Amino acid sequence: MLCFGGLVDGFNEERLERKGQSMTEETTTKAILKSTRRGAIKMGAAAGLAAPFISRAWAQTTEINMLAWYGHGEPDVVGEFEAEHNVKFNPKYYAGGDNMLALIAQSPPGTYDVILSDAEFVQQLNVAGYIENLDPSDYNFDDMLYEDFTKFPGHWDGDTLHSMMVRFGHLGVSYNTTAISAEEAKSYKCFWKPEVAGKVGHFDWHLPSLGMMSLYNGNGAALWDLDDDQWAKVQETTMSLRPQVGGYFDYGGTFNSLKNGEMLAMCGIGDWITGVLEKDGAPVASVVPDEGGIQWTESYCIGKGSEKADIVKKFIQYMLSPEGQVKSARMAAYPAFCITKAGRAALNEADPAEAERTGQVDGAANDPITLVKDGRIHYRNIPVQQSLEDWNDFWSEYKNA
Repeated sequence: MLCFGGLVDGFNEERLERKGQSMTEETTTKAILKSTRRGAIKMGAAAGLAAPFISRAWAQTTEINMLAWYGHGEPDVVGEFEAEHNVKFNPKYYAGGDNMLALIAQSPPGTYDVILSDAEFVQQLNVAGYIENLDPSDYNFDDMLYEDFTKFPGHWDGDTLHSMMVRFGHLGVSYNTTAISAEEAKSYKCFWKPEVAGKVGHFDWHLPSLGMMSLYNGNGAALWDLDDDQWAKVQETTMSLRPQVGGYFDYGGTFNSLKNGEMLAMCGIGDWITGVLEKDGAPVASVVPDEGGIQWTESYCIGKGSEKADIVKKFIQYMLSPEGQVKSARMAAYPAFCITKAGRAALNEADPAEAERTGQVDGAANDPITLVKDGRIHYRNIPVQQSLEDWNDFWSEYKNA
């Protein structure tokens, strides 16, 4: 798995160019301000005015170290919170829970103040002692859209809360609408369509793709709890797809390969990638097929030993507010579903087109909550009878076949 430095290569050149420019400007601005501050201090020593004022302003700025998927520390999400609370987020980006755990393990305690975790990895963070417990009374669970979200699997140990769910999305068949029809996309079988040979890609993380292969095999709700025979069958099914595969991609590569038509179908993703492209006019879509889909769930944790716990708590509360939920749902890097009633209502008011596109309106056939209630969506998990290493080892074998 690659951290942010590796995953942005090739991603949306215009957007990355602006990102690189803003980083350069930020560095330059800091240098200018630092120089200005030194000058002001000297002037203040003579005038007795400027230095005290500027030094106090700088001292009040709080820097928050964030570990997250790409996009969570960008201005479209955190900019207003930064301005209101005089804080600055320093994001470190990763892709995949395995990579997240490795980055934390390699860092001294207290390095990360806020950690965005995929739900299936929260318990591992807790067992390893990487996160603080949260106070449930700090959050409005009565506003959750669905009962499951109030005590989401893995986020609690009895009445002890470890992590707070803030957004979710669904994974299924992602495809180019000029190469695969809506009818064909109703089954993962479309990945084996002869016309897309060499044009099927994978998001390079074993859990989503192997989970889809397990669903295609008919394992349903037990897709993560596979006995030896079922696991062998998943490996066999996956290997049978290998001749169709044209590449394994990180975040940026997945985005670009679908955008330019290099790949006509993508296994392991969903609207979190195609939604951005679709809004830009690309002929792509994602659907939950008949065999079922997988829910990704993102949650915020407070890093163990953080000295910024109070402001991080305010940030989590902000992301659960109607305003924060709209920013989350419309995140420029990748969209998501609101998890609160007030957030969903706010999205319908602020951006009715996006609410309709994603089914976040009452009565929609693709309403994400309805899909969960109907049993067509299964929460992403880690393997039950195998280890993560078992799945990762097979994934490496598959890629090298």
